[in-house]
Amino acid sequence: MYKRNIYKVVCNKPLTHKTMLMVLEGDTSHITQAGQFVNVAVEGKFLRRPISVCDYDERTITLLYDVVGEGTKAMSLLTEGAQLDLLTGLGNGFTEDVECQKPVLLGGGIGCAPLYNLARKLLARGLRPTVVLGFNSAADVVAHDMFEQLGVECYVATVDGSMGTRGFVTDVISQKAIEGDYFYACGPMPMLRALCGSTEWSGEVSLDERMACGFGVCMCCSVETRSGAKRICKEGPVFRKEDLIWK
Repeated sequence: MYKRNIYKVVCNKPLTHKTMLMVLEGDTSHITQAGQFVNVAVEGKFLRRPISVCDYDERTITLLYDVVGEGTKAMSLLTEGAQLDLLTGLGNGFTEDVECQKPVLLGGGIGCAPLYNLARKLLARGLRPTVVLGFNSAADVVAHDMFEQLGVECYVATVDGSMGTRGFVTDVISQKAIEGDYFYACGPMPMLRALCGSTEWSGEVSLDERMACGFGVCMCCSVETRSGAKRICKEGPVFRKEDLIWK
């Protein structure tokens, strides 16, 4: 069940030319899974902005977000001490207790964000995930250092070859002969479609889709599954690879 609360900005800084890191202080009790998201109210905007939770603890929420429009631009200008109205505990996240030995985490662009908390939780279970992150160029790379500081093996792919492997996350899997038995992924739809079609591993994907309400009322973010249409914001954003029907 989601909860509305007011949060204080304790940090809001740029990581790249377009990606910001924001830390908020307040009630985190309704966030229970890696892969859930919050819905941020922006002054002067009717619709809230859905942002994946990068990390959280007893009193803080960490968000990574790209500045892509007026709403996120306004968020990027907030300074320490500002207040934000959030809905928290939204969506169903990743399954953290899957029986596997070699989990592989794959993030495309800002899709790397929810994988960070998941990596921490898998490490706490005694598993050591392999992380693969994909970006357009070296200028866009974010969170690589955060994952390395966790002590996990982290590969980078860039479309232009300016850092790491030239190509996509799927190219890293094949070129680096990465061994896995389960994957978790978040990123653009074309990346997730290609990943689901090219890997034999079972896994879960967090779908990136435009949302209006963010809690299941408007039905605008539906996706086709083998058990009918499902709302990304309510039944998702995480779905099992085997349940999705790619158009």
